[in-house]
Amino acid sequence: MLFKRVLTVAVLLPLFLAALFLLSSRDWAFVLLLMLGAGAYEWARLSGLRQSAAALFTLLVIACAAAWVVIDIRHPLLPAAQGLWLVSSVFWLLVAPIWLWCGWQLRSVPLRLVTGFVLLFPTWLALAYLQREPWLLLALMGVVWVADCAAYFAGHRWGRNKLAPAISPGKTWEGVGGAVLGVAVYHAAVWHWGLAATMSGAGAALSLLVLVMVPMGILGDLFESWVKRQAGVKDSGTLLPGHGGVLDRIDALTSTLPLAALTVSCLLGWTA
Repeated sequence: MLFKRVLTVAVLLPLFLAALFLLSSRDWAFVLLLMLGAGAYEWARLSGLRQSAAALFTLLVIACAAAWVVIDIRHPLLPAAQGLWLVSSVFWLLVAPIWLWCGWQLRSVPLRLVTGFVLLFPTWLALAYLQREPWLLLALMGVVWVADCAAYFAGHRWGRNKLAPAISPGKTWEGVGGAVLGVAVYHAAVWHWGLAATMSGAGAALSLLVLVMVPMGILGDLFESWVKRQAGVKDSGTLLPGHGGVLDRIDALTSTLPLAALTVSCLLGWTA
């Protein structure tokens, strides 16, 4: 499994980096529709929709995103984007923790689809928006990747105490400690001495954002695990060998990047 994980990353990461740094903002946003569509389809299937209905939901989400790109070219939609990021942030900061604590089993398919839209669309929008500063986006995503890898290896090596056995039996407090330590090292070695120092005096606020992103990423991982448990599946899909589906790879991004985009848009004043 580890070999498949590494091989998948070795193939996809260079393609991702090439697109991130070489494509225009418009082309980047359209390429991201592949991720958005795959995630929407997987979410629809987890919500109990059949293939035809799941495909219809996927097309609807993609159409909304494509229309956004076309309109935004002539009429910047930053206030609307900030509104969506705020809705997403409120969901992750308030609704999702209560949802997991109470063990809600959302059986209404329409509400599940609305939840999926709140998870996926603002994340796609955050990725599209933050690409105007590729190194910043890469650094933000690096927080999630480092936390995930550190938690995986620390949990595998030292994991004893379960974090949330009713939701995800494989996650441990030792893994959480590994994630915190890994991000701390990453922050000191890469973030603080590199990128944050160039962010027009916003380094301290961005460092605080990194601190918040660690528990938020864990929350996103747990939430997707809860949804999969309710659906009775181990992975959201099979598109990525060794990793499962697209949702399995972007779960922590859905809970962190909208908040990051909202913070960056307020701090740095990017308006177009």
